[in-house]
Amino acid sequence: MNRSKRQGILAQPPATLTGLRFGAPKEESAGLPAVVSTARHILEEMGPLRGLSVLSRLNQKGGFDCQGCAWPDPEGDRSVAEFCENGAKAVAEEATMRRLTKDFFERWSVQELSRQSDYWLGKQGRLTEPLILEAGSDHYRPVAWEDAFALIARELNALKSPDEAVFYTSGRTSNEAAFLYQLFVRRYGTNNLPDCSNMCHESSGVALKETIGVGKGTVQLEDFERAEVILIVGQNPGTNHPRMLSALQQAKASGATIISINPLQEAGLTRFKNPQDFLHPVRAVTTLLGEGSPLADLHLPVRINGDVALFKGLMKLLLELEAEVPGTVFDHAFIESYTEGFEALVEDLSKEDWPQIEQQSGLRREELQPVAERIARSERIICCWAMGLTQHENAVANIQQIVNLLLLKGSIGKPGAGVCPVRGHSNVQGDRTMGIWEKPSEAFLDRLGAAFDFDPPRHHGLDTVNAIRAMTEGRIEVFFAMGGNFLSATPDTEYTAAALQNCRLSVQVSTKLNRSHLVTGAVALILPCLGRSERDQQLTGPQFVSVENSMGIVHQSQGHLLPASPQLRSEPSIVAALAEATLADDTIDWDALVADYDRIRELISKVVPGTEDYNRRVRRSEGFTLPNPVRQRIFETPSGKARFTVHPVPQQRLEQGQYLMMTIRSHDQYNTTVYGLHDRYRGIYSERRVVMMHPEDIASAGLQEGAVVDLKSSYDRERSATCFVVVPYQIPRGCVATYFPEANVLVPIDSVAKGSNTPASKSVVVSVHQPA
Repeated sequence: MNRSKRQGILAQPPATLTGLRFGAPKEESAGLPAVVSTARHILEEMGPLRGLSVLSRLNQKGGFDCQGCAWPDPEGDRSVAEFCENGAKAVAEEATMRRLTKDFFERWSVQELSRQSDYWLGKQGRLTEPLILEAGSDHYRPVAWEDAFALIARELNALKSPDEAVFYTSGRTSNEAAFLYQLFVRRYGTNNLPDCSNMCHESSGVALKETIGVGKGTVQLEDFERAEVILIVGQNPGTNHPRMLSALQQAKASGATIISINPLQEAGLTRFKNPQDFLHPVRAVTTLLGEGSPLADLHLPVRINGDVALFKGLMKLLLELEAEVPGTVFDHAFIESYTEGFEALVEDLSKEDWPQIEQQSGLRREELQPVAERIARSERIICCWAMGLTQHENAVANIQQIVNLLLLKGSIGKPGAGVCPVRGHSNVQGDRTMGIWEKPSEAFLDRLGAAFDFDPPRHHGLDTVNAIRAMTEGRIEVFFAMGGNFLSATPDTEYTAAALQNCRLSVQVSTKLNRSHLVTGAVALILPCLGRSERDQQLTGPQFVSVENSMGIVHQSQGHLLPASPQLRSEPSIVAALAEATLADDTIDWDALVADYDRIRELISKVVPGTEDYNRRVRRSEGFTLPNPVRQRIFETPSGKARFTVHPVPQQRLEQGQYLMMTIRSHDQYNTTVYGLHDRYRGIYSERRVVMMHPEDIASAGLQEGAVVDLKSSYDRERSATCFVVVPYQIPRGCVATYFPEANVLVPIDSVAKGSNTPASKSVVVSVHQPA
């Protein structure tokens, strides 16, 4: 096989400006603008009749689960419009009427496609047939499914070791597909199963597993209405999890205090106009003409990566309040019965000095005091977080400080209290439950081996960052991705691109075109799959799949649309065909499993604890909830107790002209999928290449609003991202914000969270330069 790399392909989105318009940030979220935006996307992609048909089944019992966030559906009756603006955008992208055919790929070379924006690529429509990019060629052409599977099998079976292949998973993959996928990969002989969780909530899983014994959240949706205090930390639910706003609105109506902790004050936590109100004539007028429901009572504009300092400050204040009136602030009965390490934490807090806390958090003691006082008199506290906490070098420490605070208050394992890591992908948690993990437990492998009569590989595999390193070093020959946009989701774009180009073969299971299809191995395959909204017809009839939401509830999802092309295959079908082609004389009847997904779920029941009687329970209208021992105050740690942990305050020292950058999403974006060029809530329109800076930082740097600058990060080597427009924004001094994937090129591959190896995409030291 010709291993020469194709020339002239852009790994980064083109550095072309599209005409920034900048206005005042919004002070309210959703409302009529969200309804209008939803209607526009639906009409543009699907038309009115198809759009109404699709939306009427979205997140409904007997319908299909949203491709977007993993926020849970309400129990009982559901609204006729049980979706949010960004969920509707996700559905419109998938259920679009636009199609990509062989004529498109005959016209466009991969070089030409790489010069288009990610937004343009995604808008070309659905993939309709398997495609191959042969060695030495610059154009994809159609290939038969059988030939594609035969090629993959030949390459896999020619490897010196199964560990020379990597099998990546996106969080959209269903439980059934994920279980089959990990089974095939382990029957093949490797644990190289990196996934998107490695880049997002891996830090949450590590932090929680070490301290409370479970790597998931501990709350249910009904807990929000019982909470006295809800902390929203490093999260922007108005854009990333809009349906969460309804739960916060209900919690607020029940008397909860909501506290926002984030470098940016986001519209979604300021005021909320619930679009559901437009379905009720009386409430519709009030919502349309009123100011909306206030959500956050307090906002703490913490410096980027100042969270350890902030939480230590809060706990230090709680310690002082407890000393004033002993027994009134800390839950000593809980601490004595259920925890260990309390004395070490108290000693550490006592030694911490306020100047350091204030400097590193960017907040004064007086700003933290009212928050501490509200926490002090509360017994039921929920803490929610997302990527703002998990993508730092000290990410695990960030989350364990939250655990410390909740343990002091006894706010774990009772109604209205607990930890709530909010997942961003609709089944990223379910994929991990199904065994998509490079470091499976011995217990899981024992059960898998017993159920299928084989000895699974025991050595740990490669996570996302280590897989990229291994590709760079020439240790990986085949890269297989079950969904996602690996190149654009990962750090250090140019480094990752070169790594992917080192492979002999790269394979993408996809619904639409993205940049990862352009930066490939010597040979590349695109295998088009069904979307969530589409009918899955197998040998025994129509099938449904199942997913797990952020709160551990497993429920079914069944599409109804005719597939975008008769050549599309479901993800389980693709895995089964790949296994049949690759594993000679395998004893598993893969075709039989795919003929009836009930057979897959029967096998899951034998391997995954808590899924017993899967097929009956998942057919309940509400699905079923996986066991979470922490809810009963059972902590599966070595000591059987929840653990307080001690962490130093990270020292972030910036030199003159340096800033700490975090990458974020725009409102017209879901992960790496770009729906449009607007960030409505932040007042940024028609442009993605922006850098948000504090007005005083702009002035002190000798810049002006609208200046075009280059961004550079200097770690082991200098990295550059060119052509960004300066936008004045209320962000802490010394901090800047940019969108991903445009700024991913600045994130070093070796800058990762200790303990989880998650890329530190929210803590990148950069400098700002005006082009010569």
